[in-house]
Amino acid sequence: MLRLLKQYFPIRNIIFFILEGFIIFGSVLLATVLLTFSNSYLYDALLVLRILLITLICQICLYYNDLYDFDVSSTFTETGIRLLQALGITSIALAFIYFFFPIAIIDQKIFILSIGFLLIFIIGWRLLYIQVLNKGIFNEHIIILGSSSLASDIYKEIAGTIDCGYTVSVMIPDSEDEDYPMDLPDHVTVRKEKKELCRIASEMGIQKVVVALKERRGAFPTDELIRCRTAGIEVIEGSSFYEMLTGKVLVTKINPSWLIFSEGFRKSRTQAFFKRIEDIVLSSIMLILFSPLFLVVAILIKMDSRGPVFFSQDRVGLHQKEYMMHKFRSMRADAEKLTGPVWAQDNDTRITRVGKFIRKFRIDELPQLCEVFTGKMSLVGPRPERKHFTDELEKQIPFYTQRFNVKPGLTGWAQVCYDYGATLEDAIEKLNYELFYIKNMSLAMDAIIILRTVKTVLFGRGAR
Repeated sequence: MLRLLKQYFPIRNIIFFILEGFIIFGSVLLATVLLTFSNSYLYDALLVLRILLITLICQICLYYNDLYDFDVSSTFTETGIRLLQALGITSIALAFIYFFFPIAIIDQKIFILSIGFLLIFIIGWRLLYIQVLNKGIFNEHIIILGSSSLASDIYKEIAGTIDCGYTVSVMIPDSEDEDYPMDLPDHVTVRKEKKELCRIASEMGIQKVVVALKERRGAFPTDELIRCRTAGIEVIEGSSFYEMLTGKVLVTKINPSWLIFSEGFRKSRTQAFFKRIEDIVLSSIMLILFSPLFLVVAILIKMDSRGPVFFSQDRVGLHQKEYMMHKFRSMRADAEKLTGPVWAQDNDTRITRVGKFIRKFRIDELPQLCEVFTGKMSLVGPRPERKHFTDELEKQIPFYTQRFNVKPGLTGWAQVCYDYGATLEDAIEKLNYELFYIKNMSLAMDAIIILRTVKTVLFGRGAR
């Protein structure tokens, strides 16, 4: 696994992304050589830059069409449809760029032939790679030590994620008298004896032992794990491995000691300064760019229903200080008159016609750019909640107050990884992601979240 921008990626997946870039570049170059019957273009710097532009735009469109999410695009039909969509969007994006920068234009015949090559080569390449994923080729083999609920969660996450980069080879329950509470496939070996842990790992080519025991006192196999460690086999604590695997922290299953001694949660004045600069610069640019949209939305809201254009509501921010947050009104003016404070639900009858549209594409959130500019919020951070809800959630969810150690955000890690939630279970799941962000926050991670937010907004995902 490679750690990049506070996230972990299988090296195999990174190599796949790079090689696909070469395939796109090679397809366009091949079309150029075939149609011009010359290889002199190989030394044309301007042509290379033109092809690099096509490669960049194409891979961005592949990403935004979920073609790098193999849980979504894992079949020939799905891959073909999404690839056609991505290439269509690539053509539109390039046409827009060519309009303003004619020097970047590539010959139309070359471009059309390149599209044909891309369809053949990318689909073929991806079908081959999916076979590699399905067969677990190049996967890192691991042992899960323990039969706790965390151990089960780790196994299910690996079994349910085609490109996670791991294969569970051996599972060892806490005690010899215990069986796993789930059915395991034939390729997973269950061993009851911990004393042979190091030998088993060495014989089976295991690279990692994940420790997820229910109880560590008394039955903890210290000597065997030391043998593994000194033999070059990595030993990793279950909660840390789950965080690395999923990009979230299981708040209901971690110990206070894990939070205290784990890496991360570093904050400095320098980091805070540059994050504030980021907020001021980006919020200023977005307020200027979206000002015409603000006017149009305001007019539509007034035409659609009675009431004010903006909706103001209390929120809990940094260090649990309350502030007033502003949004475009998307519900009736008397939405909470009968119900009191409640989360929005699917097909909520309180939402207006214009409200459904602006909520779907997160346009109703844009006035919060003013809160970002003034410093009450940040562009990226945990989404702010009302005190009515936070008071209850603090009582029911462990470590919930830790989310108030950073400013709330207009967008956040939970928002790009998890759909809108309106239950206690959803609040717990969102905190799992929020705590991961707080633990690993950086400007680079903020950039990743902002890019993923664009994807979420463009496709109107997760809104209610």
